[in-house]
Amino acid sequence: MQVLLVADTHLKRGQAGRLIDRLADHLAHADAIVHAGDITDASVLDELARCAPVHAVRGNNDVTADLRRLLPERLILDLAGCTVAVVHDSGQAAGRAARLRRWFPTADAVVFGHSHIPWSEAHTDPAGHVQHHVNPGSAIQARRQPHCSAAWLRISLGAVIDVEHVVLSVPRARSAF
Repeated sequence: MQVLLVADTHLKRGQAGRLIDRLADHLAHADAIVHAGDITDASVLDELARCAPVHAVRGNNDVTADLRRLLPERLILDLAGCTVAVVHDSGQAAGRAARLRRWFPTADAVVFGHSHIPWSEAHTDPAGHVQHHVNPGSAIQARRQPHCSAAWLRISLGAVIDVEHVVLSVPRARSAF
């Protein structure tokens, strides 16, 4: 199973097409899409759902009544026998691994957003359970990162077999001044 991970799209009403265009090369390959919050307009979810089943959580910028009603703060999914947890804000980098393990002790993967910084690491607990922590970065707002990004979570036989970040835009041109 191939799960496309996105976060922090921050799109206004009528702008969902920007995300679809940016993800065009990837959407046809997605068996499911996970959005880790800061969607800001429900039409983004509608457009993504035309491509694959969408699972999403509420981010700190998802303040409209429809998104607050529609989206949970945390989500735990079974995707092809793999437990995938989703939360928007994982907290400070210091202590993140222990905190995510405490929040989602049985998850095989935890997807989060908020920082716009692509991130992936795997942690193994004393019992040998591997938990992958993945921030796909932002598909629309790179902020201080060199590129906009998304990520793939690949699952087989109930386990994460690969996490891959993908660049969605070219590096920003640097001014000569």
